[in-house]
Amino acid sequence: MIEDEPLSAVAASLRAGRMDPDEHLATLEDRADRVEPRIEALLDEPDRWDRLNREVRALEAQFDDPATRPPLYGVSVGVKDIFHAEGFLTRAGADVPPGSVTGAEADSVRALREAGALVLGKTVTTEFAYFEPGPTRNPHDTDHTPGGSSSGSAAAVAAGLCPLALGSQTIGSVIRPAAFCGVVGLKPTYGRIPIGGVLPVAPSVDHVGFFTQDVAGAKLAAIVLYDHWRPEQVDVPTLGVPEGPYLEQADAEALDAFREQVARLEEAGYEVRRVDLLGDVEDVNDRHQSLVAAETALSHSERFAEYGDLYAEATAELIREGHRVNVGELCEARTGRGELRGAVERTMDAEGVDVWLCPGAPGPAPEGIDNTGDPVMNLPWTHSGQPAMALPAGELDGLPLGLQCVARYGDDERLVGWAEGIAEAL
Repeated sequence: MIEDEPLSAVAASLRAGRMDPDEHLATLEDRADRVEPRIEALLDEPDRWDRLNREVRALEAQFDDPATRPPLYGVSVGVKDIFHAEGFLTRAGADVPPGSVTGAEADSVRALREAGALVLGKTVTTEFAYFEPGPTRNPHDTDHTPGGSSSGSAAAVAAGLCPLALGSQTIGSVIRPAAFCGVVGLKPTYGRIPIGGVLPVAPSVDHVGFFTQDVAGAKLAAIVLYDHWRPEQVDVPTLGVPEGPYLEQADAEALDAFREQVARLEEAGYEVRRVDLLGDVEDVNDRHQSLVAAETALSHSERFAEYGDLYAEATAELIREGHRVNVGELCEARTGRGELRGAVERTMDAEGVDVWLCPGAPGPAPEGIDNTGDPVMNLPWTHSGQPAMALPAGELDGLPLGLQCVARYGDDERLVGWAEGIAEAL
């Protein structure tokens, strides 16, 4: 159920008029009719294709001259259902009344629309973007999870239902599902993609991210979604492998596959330095969990008080855990973000490392859809706020593996540039 739908090629063809927007929409509709009942990546919308056809006709009338067409002219995008979008309810994968979670359109959705994109629809999320899964299945094997919480967005892009979809990451919800579904995922430096209009989970570590099938498409999306994208010429980076307790959290077979990925990059001419890093990863994990729990409790204080009996147990327990985190612990957890980033980047400076390489998840997608997988390989980089990308990197037992690439805070432009070469070498 995997179809090619690379954003860079699709967007270029639509802008230039080599691909007719109506015909492309018909292709997506046919694909969705075949695939969507099996993967359930999208929220139901009875008049989806009639609406999109109306929007395509309006777009064609507005931009009849190819020279004036915006960068995402006619591109269909998926929107994770914690992002508010005009004309759509926000349900957040929850049973609470939609009026209690719906708000003004997200900055990122507005940026996509202004760039000529069409909202294909809302994509499935776990409840309130935490761990209670929705119905979505992995397009590579429907007996396996697509990951969470951006499950529907990753699955929709992997299946070719849309070439671009928005997601968010508070622990590992962009990089992990990208790895499980075999697509490119980008989690920016904290705050570089505006998060206004997105239902908060833990605002100190909430990141807006996105999924594409290709690195060139990720660059195009970044130019649209980032407030200030600064194109840079990049040299060949020096790669680092963070040896020690952090890396040892991955499964043995996945770690062997990761070593093979690194070896391929060395054979392609990259210099790789193996460096002890994140020896205190258990403390980082605990600190991040406390921060997420406490801030989730704050974000949901009024809603949980009124509708707490409608929450799934996993989410309710997180909120109860957050109530037990005292102010001092929360302040310490927030302070720890900068301390971790400083320690990591001092090591990068001392060792001459430009990009850390690590598995995108502890292993391939687990069987079943009751468990979205473990975000432990993504957590430190979310805590530190550093930019991370997931690149497709082969398979294990017939399921995709992702290579996670992490750069310095604010180095998003160079990370995307470096990722093009790394992806090609893989």
